Parts: sequence; C-alpha cells; structure tokens
Amino acid sequence: MSKVYENLEKSLASIRKVTDFVPEIAITLGSGLGGLAEKIDVECEIKYSDIEGFPVSTVAGHDGKFIFGTLSGKKVVVMSGRVHYYEGYTMAEVVTPVRIMGLLGAKKVLLTNAAGGVNTSFVPGDLMLITDHLSTFVPSPLIGANPEELGVRFPDMSNVYNDELCDVIREAAKKTNVDLKEGVYVQFTGPNYETPAEIKMARSFGADAVGMSTVVEAMAACHMGLKVCGISCITNMAAGILKQPLNHKEVQETADMVKSKFEALVMELVKNM
Repeated sequence: MSKVYENLEKSLASIRKVTDFVPEIAITLGSGLGGLAEKIDVECEIKYSDIEGFPVSTVAGHDGKFIFGTLSGKKVVVMSGRVHYYEGYTMAEVVTPVRIMGLLGAKKVLLTNAAGGVNTSFVPGDLMLITDHLSTFVPSPLIGANPEELGVRFPDMSNVYNDELCDVIREAAKKTNVDLKEGVYVQFTGPNYETPAEIKMARSFGADAVGMSTVVEAMAACHMGLKVCGISCITNMAAGILKQPLNHKEVQETADMVKSKFEALVMELVKNM
C-alpha cells in the first residue's frame, strides 16, 4: 500500500466511525459560496479538525467541515471550505479532501470557486462553466509514487470536465435563467494576487478566469475515474484589467451578491446529475 493511500485510509476510517453515509455526488464550495450548505437536508457534519490526518482550512470564508445530507433529492457530501497550496500544505494534502469524497462513494464531483475574470467580456457576478483548465503554474498532485489503488500512473486529461455533466450545467442554466459564461480556468499558487503581466500572459495562453484552487482537485478526481464538472463565480476582474487594487473582501461581497442565482443553478444541476 502506498503512503498516500495509507494516509487516506486513516482519514476514511476516522469518518466511518461517525457515519456510514454513502454520497452520490461530491461538491466543493469556493470562497463566499458556502451559503448553499443552508439548502441541504443535513444528516451529519464532521469538522476537518476531527478527522485523523486531515488538512484544516485557515482562510476566511471557508468553514472547514464536511456536510453529509440530501440536496435536490440526491445524496451529497459537501466540502464547506477547502484547503489551498498557499496555506503551506503539500499538493497531496490539498487533494486529500476530493480523494476522500471519492473513497466515500461519490462518482461525480462538482468543483466551485471564486475567480478573477481574465476574459474582458466578463463582469463581476458572472458564473462561468469551466470547460478546461491550465495547470502549468502549479505542481501536479500526481507527482511522486503513484497510489495504484486510486488510478493509473499516466492518466488521460483530455476530457477532465465531463462533456455530459457540462451539458447538464448548460441545461440547468437555461432553466434557472442564468446567463452562463464558458471558459478556461487557470490556477496559480497564491496567496498573492497575480501581476498585470501574469494576467496578460494567462490571457495569451487562452485563460478566461484565474484562481488559486480547483485545477489540482480536478486532476486528482479525474485520476480516480470520477466524473468532474466545475463552475467559477467571477468575483472580480483580474489584475490590470481595471484600475483598482484587488482584495479578498471584494471576493466575498460579490459571491454574496450572486448567492441566489448560484444556489438556484447548483440545485437544478444536482437534481439532474
């Protein structure tokens, strides 16, 4: 057994001491998007700090707990608050939560995040379907000895964001009257925001939105054979696009502004996943 898988087994056993809940769908909530948790018919909650060998969220707007329950008629496990590479965790630790959700039984994963708009046609408050990503600027979570129990050494990444689930998101947007944007998301390490030159580079690479999470989680989930989809909430325009400084408070305020349409979209999506 690989060391990575051995650590996952310990965390999984810790959770199973509390609940035998088997989710159909895993959901990760990004900065300021935790309000969706209020829509869940909760069966159980477990703080990350109560799970053996589990990383703990340290960022404002991230609760740091798993929520088990029912949303739109589906059994879900929701990651209310994620952990990030910039918090000092290894990439293996950063993707521990999404791997655990897969080991708990989830076959489909919805990743959400707060992102900076790189595409100049976007405005704060837009929701963007993630159709692909750029992982160039962060270490792969698959570096190191491959945990064969999870997946193959050289996983295919040509369709990380499942076509079928992307179509479900598009239909959900139509039903909820959400003007859904689409685009490529790029992850940088953070915690500093990017420079205007870095955003210009990202745009030249084909990026539409930028953030500090999600990509590595998507890669780890894809490695496990899970079906992945993702939605970005454009909470601010990235550096250099508007003549104003960037701050985390703006991210949280914009996420709160679009709370109702984000929740409506996700609830309709989950119902049809």
